[in-house]
Amino acid sequence: MTPDDRSNAEAAPPRPAIIDTDVHNTMGDLIPYLPRQWHETWNALHIGAPGLWRNPRGVNRRDANTPNGSAPASDPWFLLEDHLDRFDIDYAILTGPGGVRLIPDVDYCNAITFAYNEAFTDHWLGISDRLRGSILINANDPATAATLIHRHADHPQMSQVIMSSVSMMPLGNRYYHPIYKAAAAHGLPVAIHPGAEGSGMAYPPTPAGYPASYVEWHNIIPINYMAQLNSLVCEGVFEKFPTLTFVMLEGGLAWLPHLMWRMNKNYKALRDTLPWLKRLPSDYITSHVKLSTQPIEEPDKPSQLRDILEMMAAEQTVMFSSDYPHWDNDNPRLTLRQLDPAMRLRIMADNAAELYGLHTVPDRVLRRQPSDAMPFHDRGLAEAGAVE
Repeated sequence: MTPDDRSNAEAAPPRPAIIDTDVHNTMGDLIPYLPRQWHETWNALHIGAPGLWRNPRGVNRRDANTPNGSAPASDPWFLLEDHLDRFDIDYAILTGPGGVRLIPDVDYCNAITFAYNEAFTDHWLGISDRLRGSILINANDPATAATLIHRHADHPQMSQVIMSSVSMMPLGNRYYHPIYKAAAAHGLPVAIHPGAEGSGMAYPPTPAGYPASYVEWHNIIPINYMAQLNSLVCEGVFEKFPTLTFVMLEGGLAWLPHLMWRMNKNYKALRDTLPWLKRLPSDYITSHVKLSTQPIEEPDKPSQLRDILEMMAAEQTVMFSSDYPHWDNDNPRLTLRQLDPAMRLRIMADNAAELYGLHTVPDRVLRRQPSDAMPFHDRGLAEAGAVE
C-alpha cells in the first residue's frame, strides 16, 4: 500500500457491517387512518382472510414483547434496543406485514395500504436514521399501487416497495408492469414476501393441492418463488425495466442454482420463443435479483452450503435478514460464520448497502423520543392473519 492509498483508506468513513433486510414491525390498529366505511371490515379481517395453516406456538417470539406487554416490534424505540443495539445492526429494512392477502374486495385492500403507509410514516420514520421503510402495496390493483409508490417514494427513509408473493397471475405478466415502471422511475427495488400462500382467493400453495399441516406448508414456500422468478425473467421484465431490482424475501436460497441451470438449458434450445431476451436467464437473475438469508437451508456439511452460495453468485445475490421478531428469526452473530470473511461481509452488509444506498454507518442519535410518540395502539395485530 502506497502512502496515498493508506491516507485514502484512513480518510474513508466506516462502512456498515450489518444491514438487516427483513424486520417485521407490527402493523398496529389502522382505524384512525381508515375511512369510516372500512372500520367494521378491518375489525373482522385485518389484512385479509386468514390462512389455513397456523403455527401452533404463534408467529412471534414471546420474549420480544415490549416492556409494557405490547406485541413484539410494535414499539420502534424498543425494537432499536432489543434488536439493532443488541446485535450492533447498522440498518433495518422494515417490512411490516409483508403484503395484503388476495380477497375479492380490492377497494378494501387498497384502503389498508393507503392507511398503513400513512401510519407507518407518522409512527416509525423520523425516529432513527437506522430504520428504513417499505411502501406496502396491493399488487392486485397495479394502477393504485403505482399511485402509492409515487406518493411515498420521495421520503428519504423509504427504501423499497413491498407486496405479497401471492398473485392472481405470475408476476412477470404485463398486468403488473405499472408497479415496476413506478418503482424503477424512483430507483426503488420491489420486494415480495410470503405468508398468504393458500389463503383467501389464492391458489393452492402447491400444484399437487393443499398441504395437511403448517410445517408441510412452510416447507414448500420456495415452489411459489421459483414460479415467480421464472415468470419475471421469461416475460422480459428486466429487459423492459433494466434498472429494476427484485428482492425475494424469506423464500429460501438452495433452489436457485437448480432453477438457473434448468432455465439456461431450455433457453439455449428454445430461445426463439423468447426473442426479447438478450442474455442467459442466469445473467438476468444475478444482475437483477436479490434473495434474503432467512430461512437459510442448513445441510449437515457446512461445505455444501458454501458450494450452493458460490453456485448462485451469493456475493452479488444474497443479503442478510433476521426475520425479527418471528419464531425462526436468525441471530446475525451466528449467521454464515463458516464463510470466507469477504463473502460474508458482502452478504451481511455490502449487497444491501449498494442496493439501498446505505454506504455509511448511521448516526445513532434518536430524532424523536418516546415522549413524542403519537397514540397508536397495536392490539396485538402482529398475530392477526399471520402464518409464517
